Formats: sequence, C-alpha cells, structure tokens
Amino acid sequence: MALTVTNTNTITLLNILNKNSAAQANTLKQLSTGKRINSGKDDPAGLIALENLNAELTAVNASLTNNQRTDSMLTVADSSITEISSLLGEIERLVVASTSDANLTASEVSANQSQIDDALVAIDRIVKTTNFNGKKLLDGNFSIGTVNVSGNQYLTDARVFSRSQVTTDTTLTINRVASAKLASASFGFMNGTARTSGTSLIAVTGKLGTATVTLTSGLTQAQVVTTINSAKGQTGVSAIQNSTNVKLNSTTYGTDAYISVDVLSGGIINSSYATATGDSNTANDLRNQVKTKGVDANVTVNGQSTGADGLDVSYSANGLSTQFTLSTAFGTGNTSATTSTNFTVKASGGATFQLGTTSDTRQTIGIDSLASYNLGGGNGTAKLTELKSGGAQALKTDVAGALDAIREAISEVAGVRGRIGGFQKFQVGSSINSLQAAQTGLSEATSVIGDTDFALATAQLNRETVLVQSAIQLLGVANQRAGQILSLL
Repeated sequence: MALTVTNTNTITLLNILNKNSAAQANTLKQLSTGKRINSGKDDPAGLIALENLNAELTAVNASLTNNQRTDSMLTVADSSITEISSLLGEIERLVVASTSDANLTASEVSANQSQIDDALVAIDRIVKTTNFNGKKLLDGNFSIGTVNVSGNQYLTDARVFSRSQVTTDTTLTINRVASAKLASASFGFMNGTARTSGTSLIAVTGKLGTATVTLTSGLTQAQVVTTINSAKGQTGVSAIQNSTNVKLNSTTYGTDAYISVDVLSGGIINSSYATATGDSNTANDLRNQVKTKGVDANVTVNGQSTGADGLDVSYSANGLSTQFTLSTAFGTGNTSATTSTNFTVKASGGATFQLGTTSDTRQTIGIDSLASYNLGGGNGTAKLTELKSGGAQALKTDVAGALDAIREAISEVAGVRGRIGGFQKFQVGSSINSLQAAQTGLSEATSVIGDTDFALATAQLNRETVLVQSAIQLLGVANQRAGQILSLL
C-alpha cells in the first residue's frame, strides 16, 4: 500500500470502533435496565408482540384483582349467613322443646319465646350491618327485581338467584299441569256418635317426627281430633273431623310430606258411649295406616317442565335461576278456571361481577334480604317474623306452624348460602385459577421476548469490550504511519 497522508486504515478502524462502542453501549443498557428491547429499533417485531402481551397481562392482572375482591366479599357474606344459620338452628331447638307442652310450665314456654324474640332481633341486626366496602350485602341491596309478584294471588316469594346479561326484561309464564297434594289418610271409620272404648295407644308419624298419642276411654270424634292435633308440632300431621271419620293430613305439601299410623294397643270404638261391650262392627275401630305421601305440583315455565317441591318451584334456563312459591289455591287446583300465571324478571339489579378479561364474562347474582320478615313463607308456611311474641306462629299460638316456618326458613337460608358458595367456588374460584395460570404464561412469554438474558449479555459485553480495546490499540498503530512521512522529508 502506498504511503499517503490520507490514512484509510485509521478511518476504517474508527468506523469499527464506533460500531463496537455502540454495540457495547446497547449491551450495557440491556444489562442496566434488564430489558432486551428498550426501543423500537432493538426488535420491531418483538416490540409489537411484547406490547400486545403486556396489554393482555395488564387486563389479566386487573381481572385477577377483581376476582380476589369478589372472593373476599362473598366470604364476608358467607360468614354472616353462617351466623344466621346458627341462630335459626337455635330457634328450631327452642320451638321443638316447646312442642311438648305437657311437661313444660307456662313460664318455661315464655322463656323460650323470649329467646326466640332475641334471636330474631339478632338476625335482623346481622342483616342490617353486614357490609363490604360500604355496601350492604344481605338487606336486599343486591336483589334482582321482579314485576307482578307483589299482589299476585297465584304465586308469592319469588327469589331470583341469577340473571343473564340481556338488556330486556324476561317474562316467565307458569302453567299448572297437575296439582300439589297433602299426604292424607282416613283414621278409623267412626260414625258421629262413636266413642273410644278403653285406652288406645297409637303412634303417628309424619315429616317432623313420631309421637305416641294416648286416647283415653270415652273420647268423641272431636276429642280424638283435638288429642292428635296436640302432637302436630312433633309429627307434622293434623287431624280434622269428617261426618264419618277422622281425616289425617300432612301440614305441608309434596312428596317429602307423609303420614303413617300404628295402633300399638286398643283401638276399639264403641257406638254406645264407651260401655264395657265393644261395638261388634270392627270397621269402626281405629286401624293401622300404611305410609302415604303427598304430591308435588307439576308445572311448566315457558313451556319447559321444571322441578317442584310441594308448592315451591325452581327454574333455571339461559343464565336465569329463580325460585317461587305457588299460592295454596293455585298450586292445589282450587283455581280450576285459571291454570296459568306469569311474572317478570327485571334486566337490572343484583350484584354483577366480571370474571374474565372480556365483557362477555360478566355474571350477575341476586341476594335477597335475609331479614326475618322475608324468610320463610315457602310451601304454604308462615314468614319467620310471625314467630315473634304475639305473632300468628308464636309458641303459645301455633307451635306446629312455628316449626314448619322455622324449618322452611332454615332450608331457604341454606339454599342461599349454597348458591353463594357455589358461585364463589365454581365461578369465582375457577376464574381465579384460570387467570393465575394465564398470568404465569403471559409473564413467561413477555420475559422470553423482552427480558435481558444476563448470561448471554455478559458474554457479549466481554466480547465487545475486547473488540473496543483492540480497535483503540490498533488505531494507535495506524496513527504511527502518518509519522513515518516526516522521516522522508
């Protein structure tokens, strides 16, 4: 190569040095930030993928936070409902203890009633005070509205547990296909003047339990009815007087209700006022009654056959889940001219939660008020508030009705708690698990694309450092060539 003033070697080395210095600076930036992509020029395609993944990861993180808050909220509701269930169990214990009034004094019954009153007050207090983030959970604030339930003579107590996300109201048309029935039995064909002869011991069994009833000698048909009804709170079986016999009925409707009677001893009926000689017509005697069961109502909702428990009807379809109670007259067919009714579920209200990252993952549940005035009332029973002192189902008024009402309320609260628990486990819980898996996968993907591989970057930095230092030393050698020209002059 000719010896010239223009040192092309220096220019070449300077270009190489600048490239190595730029590469070294970029590697240093990657090591200091921990990010492989710090600007669009680092990896344009990778940057696009990284931004999309980060946007999705942000949505997943937000949804995961929402679901964790939802889980905490439902846990608060469940804890309060657990305490309400405990109070209802205590009320049931007090009612059951009061059904056997023969061995209780009036003051003991009054003491039991006082405790029931206190428990009902406690339930209403829990309902009023249970809240999460300033929102009441159990006072009906999250109930889903209905139309044509209040004042409807054919149905009552409609509860909507969930609704779809449609923006229009949903009307449900209920048709009665077959009527609900009480469990029923005829207990002895006694004519109107017949009386018991000698002492009879009978066991009456119903939905609530079994009671042994003693029928003393000389009881009229009306007195037999009164004696059997005195154990109604223990058995769930009531007696009425017909012209020719004593008829036994369950106190509730449906296949869960049943009656059976066993004559343990005696059972002889006299047509002549309990004289020593028994009536020769044994058809008049009290006799065993094999188990008979009630019948559930058979209804369709919007043409779809649905399940019923006595007069209580449950319906679920297209994201809508509801339960309502047929009126006694309608459910038992006493409104023969009217076999159809309807009510409307509003497309508003309830507690709406977004379970995923898109709008189509929204779910709405309804939590009706669990106050004493709103519990019970299903299957022809009374509201729980009627168990208070002076109420229609107070212990001194109708202990059997009180037992039916409290057990209906217990079943109702258990159903609410079960539905909330089911939503919490299968909807919220599964969503949290799914989002956590998505969070892990997206984080790994963004790390692979955008994070610095420190082992690789460190090795690369060492290489670039050696190249920069080599270029600097060679640049010094190249500059010496210009000095050789002066030795020629």
